[in-house]
Amino acid sequence: MKDIAKRFSQNPLLSPKDLPASIAGLEITCLLNPGVFTFQDKTWLIVRVAERPEQKDDIISFPILTDAGGISIMEIDNNHPELIATDARVINYKGSDYLTTLSHLRLLCSDDGIHFYEPEGYPLLMGEGELETFGIEDCRVALIDGKYYLTFTSVSDNGVGVGLRTTTDWKTFEKHGMILPAHNKDCAIFEEKINGLYYALHRPSSVDIGGNYIWIASSPDGVHWGNHKCIVKTRKGHWDSKRVGAGAAPIKTKKGWLEIYHGANENHQYCLGAFLLDLNDPSKVLARTEEAIMIPTAEYEISGFFGNVVFTNGHIVEPGGDTVTVYYGASDEFVCGAKFSIEEILSLLKYN
Repeated sequence: MKDIAKRFSQNPLLSPKDLPASIAGLEITCLLNPGVFTFQDKTWLIVRVAERPEQKDDIISFPILTDAGGISIMEIDNNHPELIATDARVINYKGSDYLTTLSHLRLLCSDDGIHFYEPEGYPLLMGEGELETFGIEDCRVALIDGKYYLTFTSVSDNGVGVGLRTTTDWKTFEKHGMILPAHNKDCAIFEEKINGLYYALHRPSSVDIGGNYIWIASSPDGVHWGNHKCIVKTRKGHWDSKRVGAGAAPIKTKKGWLEIYHGANENHQYCLGAFLLDLNDPSKVLARTEEAIMIPTAEYEISGFFGNVVFTNGHIVEPGGDTVTVYYGASDEFVCGAKFSIEEILSLLKYN
């Protein structure tokens, strides 16, 4: 595979030790997959922060949100006969699935795109209600007509779906609930209307017929979605053979809408690739990279909470238009940065 990412020498940019936990009694286990945007002439990240209690010998403990908005800690004996804990991220207990951490979204900003800090006066975005009791994750940000659209994964024992909140000032938010029901995630809204419609990429999941494929949908208002169409599937024997999912909002180029996406294989190795959509009809896929454009190679990408992972849902196109700075999660633990040449990505596309 051809890795063309120019990783920041300062990577990892953020580690769990760099931020305080949201409340006493919890510790940050992972920083993951930030959404990215510009605001007030700064680069901003909306980072997924995953927390849990300090782990004790022979006990698995994890937090969940209560209906009243508080946090309840569950503790399970490691040797319980009805516990399946083979995955660091998800366990099954008495037939029900639980996340081993509880995630919220946290805002950080930077003057140089490298050194990030938490500004005062901006809230943590927490899960709320029965559809977010296991937290909210992996936010993508789209700026359309002066309004920021935040799409994120809402997790509960009801399933995994896509939530939406909007804001203009990042201090007050309008909540639109779950816009794509379970099981769905990886929702990235285009930052420009096309023929008067909003468009979004998303990823419904199937465990029986079909697979973990990328779909596209359109909307008259950015809230209510329809006209769903499957556009990108997994490829047997390739780096993206098991699942694919959208990254951030597609980048508009002269050749089409360029989307940087993630794919994983049977060994749960997550890499990045790209595909190109028609400018006037983004449901048409024009081209796709055969090989990945970024693979886990650095130590911080290979070893971590869940290793062998590079995963992005946020980027900034730099002035000049060719360089895109991608912020990404590494091994489900660190936040990192890398630069790509858009022209180089376009040169690697294989047209249909």
